[in-house]
Amino acid sequence: MLVLSRKKDETIIIGDNIKVMVIDIRKDKVRLGIEAPRDVSVHRREVYEAIQKEKQAAEHGGNEHPQSSGVPADA
Repeated sequence: MLVLSRKKDETIIIGDNIKVMVIDIRKDKVRLGIEAPRDVSVHRREVYEAIQKEKQAAEHGGNEHPQSSGVPADA
């Protein structure tokens, strides 16, 4: 993992077409601005993981973790 230090209003360039700028720093949070082509998806990790879980559930017919309906399986 590459670790870089940046101050407010400083930018990191990824490849030729992705820019990450430090917009604001408050206490324990850093606000980032990201410029990327429309065909590059950008998500927070927890959102990305939720999307991946939905994709996996769809691939398995949505029955990856079936919830009990209260009806016995042999009914």
